[in-house]
Amino acid sequence: MTAEEVVTEGCSIPVEGEDITPKKDGGVLKMVKKEGTGSELPMTGDKVFVHYVGTLLDGTQFDSSRDRGEKFSFELGKGQVIKAWDIGVATMKTGEICKLICKPEYAYGAAGSPPKIPPNATLVFQVELFEFHGEDITDGEDGGIIRRIITKGEGYTKPNEGASVEVCLVGRHEERVFDERELKFEVGDGESLGLPPGVEKALQSMEQGEEAIFTIKPKYGYGTAGSNKFDIPANATLQYKIKLKAFEKAKESWEMNSIEKLEQSVIVKEKGTQYFKEGKYKQAAVQYKRIVSWLEHESSMEPEEEEKAKALRLAAHLNLAMCYLKLQEASPALESCDKALELDTNNEKALFRRGEALVVMKEFDRARADFQRVTQLYPANKAAKSQIVLCQKHIKAQHEKDKRLYANMFQKFAERDAKKEADQEKEQEKKQNGGAMEIEENGALEQTAA
Repeated sequence: MTAEEVVTEGCSIPVEGEDITPKKDGGVLKMVKKEGTGSELPMTGDKVFVHYVGTLLDGTQFDSSRDRGEKFSFELGKGQVIKAWDIGVATMKTGEICKLICKPEYAYGAAGSPPKIPPNATLVFQVELFEFHGEDITDGEDGGIIRRIITKGEGYTKPNEGASVEVCLVGRHEERVFDERELKFEVGDGESLGLPPGVEKALQSMEQGEEAIFTIKPKYGYGTAGSNKFDIPANATLQYKIKLKAFEKAKESWEMNSIEKLEQSVIVKEKGTQYFKEGKYKQAAVQYKRIVSWLEHESSMEPEEEEKAKALRLAAHLNLAMCYLKLQEASPALESCDKALELDTNNEKALFRRGEALVVMKEFDRARADFQRVTQLYPANKAAKSQIVLCQKHIKAQHEKDKRLYANMFQKFAERDAKKEADQEKEQEKKQNGGAMEIEENGALEQTAA
């Protein structure tokens, strides 16, 4: 514990607390009011949830989350709050309450924050930490990959698809280390090394020199299949400690001229074909997608270059369709075929593969139309003729099913209508009988009166 004096409006006010600044310059003093629980502290990038009350040194309150009745949250170490908070909250445990005395250079500096915080103001915060958790790095923030940064990296750039990376990694399942390696590879090739998709997704969120722990849910891990190589069961949650030692970004589309795009497209097409031959359809698809991203909107080519680009794009879409069919992903396969047919209206492979995708989607009429078109344009295609027969069987079976369904439906309607008519007849008969009885009773009364 240290004691210092803070000068405010010409007066010296003694304050106490532990200097928690990295430089030990007395810029942030901390006093624990209530001890927290556990031993874990928030890490850079963690989302923290706190309540706070902020006052000037004379006790004047300028802000309070408690008065608003809503906890305040922010990502630690990202510069979303004043420096004193990034430093102070990083030292807190769950449930801890502390006082932070923050000199101007760690708060709002010479400018202050008018009208409530004057220039060069030392601020006092009472902060309570309720909870913290890692950063969700998935695109849809579905909780599938959570990052907790051990050591912050340098710079602002991150690896992209195709980047060369050099990493150290340790994979754990529960308490067991199942994978511990130093690797050099291109992002997109990780699966061929036995890495789950979540690791490559994690790498694309990291800065050079960063070390972090990633919790990877099954969707981004080894899924329902598990991993025989590493003895990982189905639906297992994994933890990877990764250090990104170095990387070299792959050139983005805007960084390449048309010649470079064509040259790189030929290279990755061959790479994709090799993956496909090895049965690595996901990795193959990654390579074909790169060709599409490079060439789809390229408009500064000479006529000869345009023809080469068109041929490469067509091949990429056709190969993507085949990859998706192998992966049983019919919708993207259909989309790739449509893209191919935009480039070549009567392309045999595109029509046939679109038909295959439609069969998987059980759209047999549309599938038959595509296969029929194939046989009209390419009479020698026996596979298309077989597919037409198969589609017709499915269509006939569907018609028979519909006929039975409608027959049952009509039968139910007929039975319902018959019951309704019978009920109406009974009701009418009841009313008629009731009227007759009333007439008889009235007649009897009249006769007695007479």
